[in-house]
Amino acid sequence: MTDSQYVIAPPAQPALAVAGTRQTFPVRRIWCVGRNYLEHIKEMGQDTREPPFFFAKPADAIVPDGGTVPYPPRTKDLHHEVELVVALKSGGRNIATAKALDHVWGYCVGIDLTRRDLQIASRELKRPWEVGKAFDASAPCGALRAASEIGHPAKGRIALTCNGKVRQDGDLAQLIWSVPEIIAQLSEIVALDAGDIIMTGTPAGVAATVAGDKLACEIAGVGTLSVTIGQPLK
Repeated sequence: MTDSQYVIAPPAQPALAVAGTRQTFPVRRIWCVGRNYLEHIKEMGQDTREPPFFFAKPADAIVPDGGTVPYPPRTKDLHHEVELVVALKSGGRNIATAKALDHVWGYCVGIDLTRRDLQIASRELKRPWEVGKAFDASAPCGALRAASEIGHPAKGRIALTCNGKVRQDGDLAQLIWSVPEIIAQLSEIVALDAGDIIMTGTPAGVAATVAGDKLACEIAGVGTLSVTIGQPLK
């Protein structure tokens, strides 16, 4: 038996695959932007361009491309939200918008899974959103592609199909707050660092998904992601 500074074995490091390689990107934190496409704001009962707001998911909520998401407990209204995910190679506080993209390593496709009924109940009671957003396996993510390869996508189709039928179909150009603006705003609230990823919001068309559904997502020039909604864990 070897000596260790830890009283229990440290958990595995959550990570994202890097497209075309055997390397992975270690994930430190997952930040999410709420209501960042106008049509989605409208379908959620709002109609204003307000400053972005943020919430978090645990890093170990990541599910890889091709994985299965067990239908989560205590909900009857699980929703899919396809999103552009930004992965940071560096960070800091009070990052200038003009310098924000210097901190980006790459991009991938993600899904912000949401227990909508629990989120709405929390919102009405003015309680935190974690119960609706930050649950196990709530952040499926595809393989990252480096910004040095694909650039910094600011337009292009973002879409999700459920069992082959299109549900969400938008364009990155519809983002209310751009990626540089998101990074700058978030860095005024917390110190960002290498390994942080940011889910940038979802276009219109969010809807319920049930066990057995196959979700397939794509962002033009970025990549794809497919997951299956599985049966609840017992």
